[in-house]
Amino acid sequence: MTLTRPGRRMAALFGGLALAGATALIPTTAVAAPPTSDPTPAATASVLAGNRTQAAAGWLARQLVDGERFETTFDGVTYPDQGLTIDAVLAFAAAGVAEQNGAKATAWLARPEILSGYIGDGTTNAYAGATAKTLLAAEVRRVDPTTFGGVDLPARLRSLQQPSGRFTDTSPWGDYSNAFSQSLALLALDRTPAGAPTAAVDFLAGAHCADGGFPLDYGQPTCTSDADSTAMSVQALAATGRHQEAAAGLRWLVAHRLPDGGFGTPGATASNANSTGLAAQALLSGGRLIPGLTARHFLTERQVGCSADAGTRGAIAYDAGGYNPATATRATAQAVLGLAGTGFADLSNAGARQNAPTLHCPAPTN
Repeated sequence: MTLTRPGRRMAALFGGLALAGATALIPTTAVAAPPTSDPTPAATASVLAGNRTQAAAGWLARQLVDGERFETTFDGVTYPDQGLTIDAVLAFAAAGVAEQNGAKATAWLARPEILSGYIGDGTTNAYAGATAKTLLAAEVRRVDPTTFGGVDLPARLRSLQQPSGRFTDTSPWGDYSNAFSQSLALLALDRTPAGAPTAAVDFLAGAHCADGGFPLDYGQPTCTSDADSTAMSVQALAATGRHQEAAAGLRWLVAHRLPDGGFGTPGATASNANSTGLAAQALLSGGRLIPGLTARHFLTERQVGCSADAGTRGAIAYDAGGYNPATATRATAQAVLGLAGTGFADLSNAGARQNAPTLHCPAPTN
């Protein structure tokens, strides 16, 4: 999702070809500290805090091309970015706003040429993570996933399950499936009448490292736990009733917070909003309130505040380096999940407001 991540991790976490139990919904007013870069008076801090999640989602909505999609440019050529668009759809549901944009984005995703360009044609190529992510988005949006863009998404996804229980890609370019693919598949299929396949749940539950965390890639010589993958796996396991393994993953997350309160990629000494957004979502929805709120505070400190240009207010910066248009869109999409604190298993657009809110800022005084 960011330019600092290796290419494979980019595909795994945030779209492209490979690629969210009881939930404690944390209100957006839980952390009141204003962004460290914003000189807003303390008296208005609580008002700003209550506005943060919706403002971040509102800023994200205003970045959509034609109000419906994201695009990416590579070597001077612009391509549709279905993965980031779905991230936005999920963020809108988490924040309960931008319903108009969510509907437009969903209709765009259901266009056959857009859909097949992401999940594959189902014959020569089919991508498990992309299919699962699209299925989850359709379910969150409460549209029929069995006819989405002319594709039966649950059936397509189930066809990609191997005897081991692992979901894999069918592609002449290789298999990019990983912990995100598996977790998204379980979260999405758990919402279907047939539920998530037991073998697939068992596969994910058995994929943990010795320390209780979960790796991004399976079958590696060394099992290296990863905050992003652990956050995803924990949510999928909790949703499918594997609470013991989910609890172990949550303990790993709690033990691997960085000094700034957030989370980063393996070996990192500083946190980023992408990893922290997923971890905060997993912790808060999993009932680990103190570490979850600490991670959420990291995100609020990355939010662009009232002292900035109106066009950037509400966005979430990727890291302590501040707002960067090259990374802010993806960072904000992930951060909204942590700010809202609602797990993937419970996301829904039900009751969402049509508008895309802006950050509440006090009127200037003379």
